[in-house]
Amino acid sequence: MLRLRPYKACDARYIVTWIKDEKSFHQWSANRFEGLYPLTEESMNQYYEKEAYNDSFWEMTAMDEDGLPVGHFIMRFTDEKKKVIRLGFVVVDDLKRGYGYGKEMIRLAVRYSLDILKADRVTLGVFTNNPTAYHCYKSVGFVPLYTNDRAFRIGNEFWPCTEMEFARRR
Repeated sequence: MLRLRPYKACDARYIVTWIKDEKSFHQWSANRFEGLYPLTEESMNQYYEKEAYNDSFWEMTAMDEDGLPVGHFIMRFTDEKKKVIRLGFVVVDDLKRGYGYGKEMIRLAVRYSLDILKADRVTLGVFTNNPTAYHCYKSVGFVPLYTNDRAFRIGNEFWPCTEMEFARRR
């Protein structure tokens, strides 16, 4: 059973170890941490400190039953009415993948977004070269909306990105 709590700077020491190579770094960050590979605790915390002023941006950590970080993501409102939450920087401890932690963490994020933050929709983007993440999100109830074939340029490649949505049932 997982629980969510606000991210703490000390969580970075775990999270940076889960991103093993440059491809997974770009899949995780979608170039938001441009030029910061390999990610360090300091660069991660400096990035989040820039966002700390914003009351529409939350960094979250998923903790296992032993109180250890096993996952991480951010949530942010994308609209002025504060009805659409965007998930990003989703990552699970690579040693814990395949045990349902990702699904449980995303379910908790959706529930928090809809029940606590009173959003109507939760959105995210997933690269098509990350089918494991795509199937995780789909199994939680996200539906694909469209794929942008030239969404992100990573080096000399363009990585298509599928936009997905979880909408409040009316």
